[in-house]
Amino acid sequence: MFDGINIAILIGSGLVAISALTSLISQRVGAPLLLVFLGIGLLAGEDGLLGIDFDSGATAYFIGSLALAIILFDSGFETPLKSYRTAGAPALVLATLGVILTTGLVGVAAYFLLDLDWQEGMLIGAIVASTDAAAVFFLLRTGRITLRNRVRTTLEIESGANDPMAIFLVASLVSLIAASEGLPLDTLGWELLNRFAQQIGIGFLAGLVGGFAIAWMLNWMRSLEAGLYPILALAAALMLFAGTGLIGGSGFLAAYLAGVVARARGVRYAARLRRFQVGMTWLAQIGMFLALGLLATPSQFAAVALPAIILALFLIFIARPVATYLCLKPFRFSNREIGFVGWVGLRGAVSILLAVMPTLGGVPNGDLYFNIVFIMVLSSLLIQGWTIPLTARKLKVLAPDEPGIVERVELELPGNAAMELISYRIHPDSTVARGDRVPRWARPVLILRDGQALTVHKAGPLKANDHVYLFAAPRLISLLDNIYAAPAGSDDTAILGDFTLSAEATLADVSEQYGATVPAANAQLSLADFMTQEFHGQPA
Repeated sequence: MFDGINIAILIGSGLVAISALTSLISQRVGAPLLLVFLGIGLLAGEDGLLGIDFDSGATAYFIGSLALAIILFDSGFETPLKSYRTAGAPALVLATLGVILTTGLVGVAAYFLLDLDWQEGMLIGAIVASTDAAAVFFLLRTGRITLRNRVRTTLEIESGANDPMAIFLVASLVSLIAASEGLPLDTLGWELLNRFAQQIGIGFLAGLVGGFAIAWMLNWMRSLEAGLYPILALAAALMLFAGTGLIGGSGFLAAYLAGVVARARGVRYAARLRRFQVGMTWLAQIGMFLALGLLATPSQFAAVALPAIILALFLIFIARPVATYLCLKPFRFSNREIGFVGWVGLRGAVSILLAVMPTLGGVPNGDLYFNIVFIMVLSSLLIQGWTIPLTARKLKVLAPDEPGIVERVELELPGNAAMELISYRIHPDSTVARGDRVPRWARPVLILRDGQALTVHKAGPLKANDHVYLFAAPRLISLLDNIYAAPAGSDDTAILGDFTLSAEATLADVSEQYGATVPAANAQLSLADFMTQEFHGQPA
């Protein structure tokens, strides 16, 4: 018995370690990292090199649900409330109405392509209707592309908020199919509406209350060992997830919303919690993809490969773009932005996890759903995941990188003091590299030059390509950029244009110079206020 336990631990930890190490290979060849994790699970499975016979859908669903709850809580905690002011409305429309539209479009295609009834077709549509939070967050935070703020924020909020809707649709359809021989479309719609009101309503309230409770608890327990704060926060989030599910609500929505509320309220040791969550989220992603890869049986894919690939192409090139266009066009997104958001419709472990539910719920031919969805996810990761950086460049939705900043570390200070340790590499044409005096408030505390750490007094005049470290409040970072990371006295025309206008100038003044007309209500707005208004608080 003990040998079996040791062998299981050895294999499990080995697969996790291999998955982590393959990130280096993924970066070199440009492969989507989460596709690599899934591939390792397939190679270790019953049709792979190790031949591990893992066929417990219940265990895989447990691992996946636990991992997804961790990922969603972290997703919510990493989303500042100001992001909702920038792109909350379009992202939430995409996360709700977009999921429903995608479900309907793919459901109709599956009905005709796979010779299923309406409920079964809609079930496949619902399983693949949501984008994968793990895949999208990995792309946006570690994918080495810098998107325009509104596009990036829309994708972040959508990927975190659309899973509860898809899970609700799948769970409802599974229970309806298992309990009856089939319902008319109008009856099916009313049943789903009733279940939606219960699950989403309870999940929303539980998330709000739970988020306030988590923030209050972490701030109240001042004498708790600092290292236990992240563990307590995550344990509370998982308790909220499970408790909400027990009373008939969406635990996934509650976990995500609790993260958003806890961040907005502010918690002690927030930086430590974020660092802890980074590791836990990576472990959750690896564990979820490995378990679902082990569960798959590739030898069964051939029977459904052709219709599954056709359905995947329909999802990628028709259903997702149409749903995205209908949801985002009223919010004045450009066609380029809509096209890119539509292309970043990555399907991943969440869809595979939902494909386990028909079997667990007693739906006939449960393996059919799992195999079709698995092939669709592989197609999505291969086609979309590999081409997203190229698509971002072609559609011109990239934003300028943060100039010169090498690293930013949030510091844990008593009270509400906000301070960061910032590292810059000095631009060769910056004012300080040319010998200008550094303001007292912007002086570095440490300089790295030729592999040596020097104090300000020993370093002498700052030189190009020196790495400087300094403490600063977040509000000063844009000023520091101009000192250390920008060419002296020059404008980057690629970013700012060929010439600039004063931010204090009013629209009336500008329109008079250029012979343009502006609405009377906006005539006295300054250019700065007008741009802030037009670009939803985040002009780039």
